Amino acid sequence: MFSTVLVANRGEIAVRVIRTLRALGIRSVAVYSDADADAPHVAAADVAVRLGPAAASESYLAIDTVIEAAKATGAQAIHPGYGFLSENTAFAAACEAAGIVFVGPPSSAIEAMGDKIRAKQTVAKAGVPVVPGSDGVGLSDADLALAAEQVGFPVLLKPSAGGGGKGMREVHRAGENGRDLADAIASARREAKSSFGDDTLLVERLITTPRHIEIQVLADACGNVVHLGERECSLQRRHQKIVEEAPSPLLTPAQREAMGRAACEAARACGYVGAGTVEFIVGGDSGAGGEELEFFFMEMNTRLQVEHPVTEQVYGVDLVEAQLRVAAGERAPWPAELAPRGHAIEVRVYAEDPAAGFLPTGGRILALREPTGLPGVRVDSGVAAGGVVGSDYDPMLSKIIAHGADRSEALRRLDAALGETVLLGLGTNIGFLRALLADPDVRAGNLDTGLVGRRLDALTAHDLPADVVGVATGLALLDLEPAGSGAAGVVDPFDIPGGWRIGGPAWTTRRLVVAGHDPVEVRTRGRAADAELSVDGGEPFRTCTRRAGTGVTHSQAGVTRQYAVARDEAGVHWIGRDGLAWAVREQEALEAAAEQDAAGAGGPVLSPMPGTVTVVEVTEGQQVTAGQTLVVVEAMKMEHVLTAPVDGTVRELRARPGGTVAKDAVLLVVRTDTEADTGGDTDGS
Repeated sequence: MFSTVLVANRGEIAVRVIRTLRALGIRSVAVYSDADADAPHVAAADVAVRLGPAAASESYLAIDTVIEAAKATGAQAIHPGYGFLSENTAFAAACEAAGIVFVGPPSSAIEAMGDKIRAKQTVAKAGVPVVPGSDGVGLSDADLALAAEQVGFPVLLKPSAGGGGKGMREVHRAGENGRDLADAIASARREAKSSFGDDTLLVERLITTPRHIEIQVLADACGNVVHLGERECSLQRRHQKIVEEAPSPLLTPAQREAMGRAACEAARACGYVGAGTVEFIVGGDSGAGGEELEFFFMEMNTRLQVEHPVTEQVYGVDLVEAQLRVAAGERAPWPAELAPRGHAIEVRVYAEDPAAGFLPTGGRILALREPTGLPGVRVDSGVAAGGVVGSDYDPMLSKIIAHGADRSEALRRLDAALGETVLLGLGTNIGFLRALLADPDVRAGNLDTGLVGRRLDALTAHDLPADVVGVATGLALLDLEPAGSGAAGVVDPFDIPGGWRIGGPAWTTRRLVVAGHDPVEVRTRGRAADAELSVDGGEPFRTCTRRAGTGVTHSQAGVTRQYAVARDEAGVHWIGRDGLAWAVREQEALEAAAEQDAAGAGGPVLSPMPGTVTVVEVTEGQQVTAGQTLVVVEAMKMEHVLTAPVDGTVRELRARPGGTVAKDAVLLVVRTDTEADTGGDTDGS
């Protein structure tokens, strides 16, 4: 076994690999960029080496720099985790050339399975069923359009060089003059080029209401190949998984064995060694009523998967340890009997806004409490309180995994764990995940990859809870109370905000803005510990808000609860309970008036997220129509297309291709003809 291993990754997967290295008594080496100097994976390792600036191309993707770090620290092997260099044939070859063991398959297997076109050809020869589609390489836009017509709509465009949902586009019709298909091809090529450095695309038949089921395989260098059952990964957004479980609620033992055999044949076909995953797509009605299950090979991920913990929990195998033992030359380092035990479900916690189409968010983590120590619950995390989540890397923050005797118990434990989670300072998908797990079809196991998209509005439509308004108002009152006030303090009643005055109690009016909701007007009088509130002109009610440690206790309508709270540098109050979080600020009267004046008019086009401008489709002074594409912004390998809000003229064009922008940065202004004629000001100045 190795004495020193370098982990060529960051975040939760680096922390997770280091955990196994420590358990095996192996010295761990972390690498980091300038953005990750204080990251948890750096603190977890025995040694840490700086790679370079925040940009992945100058740090985590810099092959020569990573190899030099391994040499300098005496690392005998490199574990790549997933993403970054994990499926890079040049990196695997560079490790071999440097005399360093790459903890993964041979570069030939990575190359064979990394190119989706070649992968389909390889496994098809081994008798593994594949999805009908194009099988040529280097197809031009015209070739892709012809292939789509031959396969028949709807089709799926996929980058040949990578996975993870990056660059995938569903196309349901060619559109007028082939415009829909042409736009999808152009967009897919841009994202594929950005994500993988290769814009080669292929076309496949789109399987309607599909289920995504993958098989975990392990193979040693002696030709032994086994599978550790399946993972159901059908709950996805933007073609990326957000909930995974093992075993699948769909498969029978016989179907599991059939898919397992096919996965092992796919691994043998490319000379696979190590831990890998063979992904299959299954038609929504396939296998119903005792019919034979129809499944098709999609791709093979020649690395550890993000969702590997559910397999570990069900099969009792440490997959990272198995990878290391295989890489060290051990023969079949897995239990002789591989049988599933119970059920496990994992959710991915992302810095994103589900209600805004899962756009990435970011910011400083002001408060963090993860659900460690709960029965059957495991947390794989790569963040810490005080850390900054930027736009340089993938927005996944952590994974929460629950294991139970059956699926029902696993779901209950997972929901409880999410409810215990506190993460304040940036938007996350935690509340969305709780709503998704409570969906009747999800609880029944009736899953498909389109379910999240169909239910998105319902899953993200939530009224603003009255208690959150009460807590926000209580926090505003607490902020205004002088030091020393409270039960033990002596306070001048004329210094108490909203306190009693000669002639009766005085009311104070506030306008609160809660992200994702309409502003609310709150009238208050009294102190935080005994306040009277009226919301949007409604009947007054009494509340009591007191500080309790780092949070507050709040009583309202006869109910007292604990809340996590934090305040950021801009004065925004963050309030958390039950895994949910709200960002609340007071809105100035002038700001409110400007908001009303701008409603329905032209105005500034803002970046919805911190990122990089990749495309600018317009020029200064150009006439545009509502819905026309203006600018494309990319963050965390995710594209967002910004369109014209109204018919008008482009003014104050600030966006430049390649330029970095902050969230809410003004990219350009669209002025309506009326505004242009009158010289109307729409940029908020």
